[in-house]
Amino acid sequence: MKFGVLKDIKVGEYRVIATPAEVSTIIRDGHSVYVQRGAGAGSGFCDDAYASEGAILADTMEEIYGNCDFVAKVKEIEPSEYSLLRKDQIIFTCIHPAAHPEEVQALLDSKCIAFTAEDCHRYGSPNCEAAGKQGALMGLESLLAIHGGKGKFVNGLGGAPGIKALVLGGGIVGKAAASILHSLGAWVTVMDINIGTLREIGRQFNEEVNTQISNRYNIKKLLPEIDVVYNCVKWPKNATEFLIDREMVRSMEPGSVIVDISNDVGAIETFHETTHADPRYIEEGVVHYCVSNIPGAISQSTSIAYAASVLPHFRSIMNNGIAVACTRDGFLRRSLTAYRGYLTHEETSGIQNRPWIRPEDILDIADQTLDPAPPATRTKSNHFIKLSGF
Repeated sequence: MKFGVLKDIKVGEYRVIATPAEVSTIIRDGHSVYVQRGAGAGSGFCDDAYASEGAILADTMEEIYGNCDFVAKVKEIEPSEYSLLRKDQIIFTCIHPAAHPEEVQALLDSKCIAFTAEDCHRYGSPNCEAAGKQGALMGLESLLAIHGGKGKFVNGLGGAPGIKALVLGGGIVGKAAASILHSLGAWVTVMDINIGTLREIGRQFNEEVNTQISNRYNIKKLLPEIDVVYNCVKWPKNATEFLIDREMVRSMEPGSVIVDISNDVGAIETFHETTHADPRYIEEGVVHYCVSNIPGAISQSTSIAYAASVLPHFRSIMNNGIAVACTRDGFLRRSLTAYRGYLTHEETSGIQNRPWIRPEDILDIADQTLDPAPPATRTKSNHFIKLSGF
């Protein structure tokens, strides 16, 4: 099979989906690898490093799409790429399909086979860990007076107290953020809706962080005394109310900071997405840091960890075929998003009101022993496509 590594073109994105280490492994499996020139430059991997492992260097993304059976990158498919998608071509990237209807339509129209990478991780994405850890530092930087913040230092100075940080969400992102803040001496509170998660966090940090159940009452009560808020909650895209509304933002002291790591529209009323080039804005006196691809700032570390985590999926698909790969790994199966013109992603069906078919049905593997995986989200859809034979 011909495997293609694209250079990501999203503004402010420096990561690469495969380093020379993964390319070497794929080639040893007997496949050809095409790498777009400059794909690894933002992460510190030069073209020669790929070529020395046997990769074929391609000048343009058009060459990658035109020559390769399997194409991979880090971030969403951009509009300039829609016309390059081909029937039966395998696409693997972070599609975020429920939030991008035009992208989904392009995938369906092309009749390609697309996997949304963010749903494929059995142990959580390294991108989430990276976003939490680096996001914690971005929040501390945003608190500096030179960026409009209060000018407080994370663990204080002699006679001056350290900061109070609120982490919303106790998943991989939240735990990663809390680990950095705790290690630097901040006073940390973590909120989550699962008391079991909060107990786990308490044990992880030797009961040196505060934990509370996450609800609007507790958040609203605590916000006026918080210096930095980190939103690490995967907010439902069809939610009817904000996690933090404008009045709650207004209750924070001037120069306080909100870091929206999750970047889900609808969680924080004063949110709008920013980029690394212009990462902050001030609204209601509060500094907002809302960069959507925080891990891109630590591109080499993130690329090394992320590429290693998805390599088993690449190898399984190329060595065993899609049906077998999805039978053996439920997390890969649930990430299948589009299959030859059919939507196979439940959350996208529920949010966009599109008909869908389960991956196990379209792949004709429902009668086999399938590796189990929990649903990627709580969004459900019974808007099924009816096909003869299913």
